[in-house]
Amino acid sequence: MVTRELGDVIPVPAEVRPDAAVDFAIDSGTSISAAPGLEQVADYLVAVLRPATGFELAINSGAGAIALAVDPELGSESYRMDVSSQRIVLTGGDPAGVFYAVQTLRQLLPVEIYADSAQQADWIVPGGVIVDRPRFSYRGAMLDVARHFFTVDEVKTYLDALVQFKINHLHLHLTDDQGWRIDIESWPKLTALSGGDGTGVDGLGGGCYSKGDYEELISYAEKLFVTIVPEIDMPGHVNAVQVAYPELTADGVAPMPRTDMEVGYSSLVAGKDETYAFADDVIREMAALTPGPYLHIGGDEAQATTAEDYRTFIVRVLPLVTKYGKRPIGWHEMAAVDLPTAAVAQFWRIEEADEGTARAAARGNKIIMSPADKTYLDMRYAADTRPGLEWAGLIDVKTAYGWEPAERLPGVGEEALLGVEAPLWSETLRSLTDAETMTFPRLPAIAEIGWSPRDSRDWESFRARLAEYGPRWRQQGIAFHPSPEIDWP
Repeated sequence: MVTRELGDVIPVPAEVRPDAAVDFAIDSGTSISAAPGLEQVADYLVAVLRPATGFELAINSGAGAIALAVDPELGSESYRMDVSSQRIVLTGGDPAGVFYAVQTLRQLLPVEIYADSAQQADWIVPGGVIVDRPRFSYRGAMLDVARHFFTVDEVKTYLDALVQFKINHLHLHLTDDQGWRIDIESWPKLTALSGGDGTGVDGLGGGCYSKGDYEELISYAEKLFVTIVPEIDMPGHVNAVQVAYPELTADGVAPMPRTDMEVGYSSLVAGKDETYAFADDVIREMAALTPGPYLHIGGDEAQATTAEDYRTFIVRVLPLVTKYGKRPIGWHEMAAVDLPTAAVAQFWRIEEADEGTARAAARGNKIIMSPADKTYLDMRYAADTRPGLEWAGLIDVKTAYGWEPAERLPGVGEEALLGVEAPLWSETLRSLTDAETMTFPRLPAIAEIGWSPRDSRDWESFRARLAEYGPRWRQQGIAFHPSPEIDWP
């Protein structure tokens, strides 16, 4: 008996044509075939279906009952799912598109599919056709590992949860006033002095990644079609840098380590050659480690930097990113400077307008939308929920869902948008459970905004589809906030 409708997934697909007369049953005889180049996706499909079904699901070179194929005419990340009584065909415009078709298939199966041991269930997929494509090429989440460090395994677990909603970028906030979380060979004291125990907020959650750790994360993310975007925050948020290297301060005196949540008090010195030697080395090493196209240089909350010095710093540092083959992203404050066309500004504030971001969009710069009052996953759901902050307001699920990126800022329309991102700052987080609880169920709302056609979004439809995800998170052991707006089963 089919309990799911063909379009009952998140994000909602672009086109759904159900056929109530047919469905497909996965059974012990079901096999999988994959076109050349899709072997990795086929392995992933087997890995997510085999534990709960108990079926072998052999991969063969013939015509499998579940077939994976590529048709470039569908477009990047797009896919088509054809479900008949005899066969399921998942066709992507590229391997990423096939991978997203697999995520849709998982959501159409019974909740038991997420179990890690064999279950008794009818593995029925409703019949019909889905044709789907992303609205934006950049659909991101950000994890702050600087204020509270998350291990390699914790980040992998977080990635596993994100990709179910077709998120394709993970922005790692690697450095801040409290700690430095990535090994830099040319400046080894960064992690030796500012990356260990006691360097998180309240002295908790310290740690750092070796280059091998970071490469492991990159490799894992690539298999999930996720691009890692590393952030080295400059010229502010650098107290941890200056603790390790006092020569990067104005007076050559190391500041005291900081584990509080204050911001805006630290700054690199725009007039010192050492500043740019440091920036060059760090950007060079991070660019060499990162295969993705982006490198985030921060640029936010630089209150301790004068406007003139901030301009000097941005003008000198942005070319270093392109020098090492990457496209610079920065928080939208950097749009106070006339940016090179390749630079991307990430808007994060709560104001209703921003002149610099609008000017950058008019000049041809792409914009990532992360307004704090809609997308910041570290904001509390309600006044009585913990953890979280509330400086940008309380963000329930309806608030996270009920905004439109192309209308958020005057002068920043659809054509200017690279995409959307939901940041999770970690000042109040103490565990992966905290991170998951703040992420879910709001992240799916941002994911649907980033993927689905604008005119397809509907709150009542979304909240009904989201409700069905509660048992799926429970089955996977993923923590989530049981928001009262949703009628959880």
